Amino acid sequence: MPLKIDLHVHTYYSYDSLISSEELVFYARKRGLDGVAITDHDKVDGVSKIAKETDFFILPGIEVSTLNGHVIGLNVQEQIPQKLSVGETLDRIHEAGGIAVACHPTAFLKQSIGKNLNSKFDAVEVINASAFPFQHYVRKSKQIASDLGIAGVAGSDAHYGPEIGCAYTLIDAELEAENIVKAISNGLCQPFGKAIPLKTRLKREFLVFRKKF
Repeated sequence: MPLKIDLHVHTYYSYDSLISSEELVFYARKRGLDGVAITDHDKVDGVSKIAKETDFFILPGIEVSTLNGHVIGLNVQEQIPQKLSVGETLDRIHEAGGIAVACHPTAFLKQSIGKNLNSKFDAVEVINASAFPFQHYVRKSKQIASDLGIAGVAGSDAHYGPEIGCAYTLIDAELEAENIVKAISNGLCQPFGKAIPLKTRLKREFLVFRKKF
């Protein structure tokens, strides 16, 4: 059976997320996931701490702020510097033993790679449950992945527990980090998902606002 993994989840180690380690595991199991990738903004310290607190599978990752938009590194456990060029960031991710995913590349109101997306990426996030407008985003992103000849993956981009698992990737691999990223880079994966419901989005925005102030 292929693994069902949400490849884009933020925890409270990200400034704009509400998800605790307990909530992450609760909602991931509720959604029938085999694991999640923790991809906090420019931080990797939370991944190892949360992984030690649970026996649920955590794929280490990071969402890096480059000079030209955001890039996800999967199977990355070391800090990748911010504000490098896209090319430099991809090199750092690969040197760290990870794969590089173009996250929300065509979404509005997100720090998207856009025209800087190229075939040096290992995958494109063709389904992002937080992207708007959702259907337009999915069509455009799938076309980009097809044109570049690289894998398409999916993640919720969750910042609030109930968002976890709204999008996920089925991966033909064993439940081990290196096997998973190798399978993704070889295209042995399939994206699935839907948009986060509006009511859930609005509740998240309210709670994040309250957290900041």
